Amino acid sequence: MPHKNKQPATERARRSRLIYQTTRVLAIDPGFGRCGVAILNRENNTDTLVYSSCVVTRSSDSFPARLKTVTDAVTELADRFSPSLIALERLYLSTNQKTAMQVAEVRGALISLAVNRGIPMVEYTPLQVKIAITGYGKSGKREVARMISLLVSLPPKKGRLDDEYDAIAIALTALASYRLK
Repeated sequence: MPHKNKQPATERARRSRLIYQTTRVLAIDPGFGRCGVAILNRENNTDTLVYSSCVVTRSSDSFPARLKTVTDAVTELADRFSPSLIALERLYLSTNQKTAMQVAEVRGALISLAVNRGIPMVEYTPLQVKIAITGYGKSGKREVARMISLLVSLPPKKGRLDDEYDAIAIALTALASYRLK
């Protein structure tokens, strides 16, 4: 005889799907001068922008101080929002080798943060992000920003920087392509 307090199998399956379908991603467009960050939730196949910003460092500060500013800001976001996934933009080749190396160092610090906290991490190239958001790998910043506003509700904000839009696009790409285990 079945136990009277047990939930019916269909209710257990429904609740299981609800738990599986809730994902919070912290997405980062890494940089040391400006670093775009965004927090998006996907719950029941609905994406919601929870937070987005651009961490801006002072150009007069040393590189280690700028790196600390970025990592401290991302650490605070990870503590505050408890993401189930971190998504980073993968470094692409740059004509300025010094800048590319410093961005790589920022990425290393952010990867270390994810690994040390046990948060799964994914990476996407700019091409992958553009294809995921617009369907076309050579889309410009304006087309990506326009599609973002069609995919997720953006609260009114004056002066949203490209890096912030990039972080939102990275988060949307992660939510569209990654499945939590």
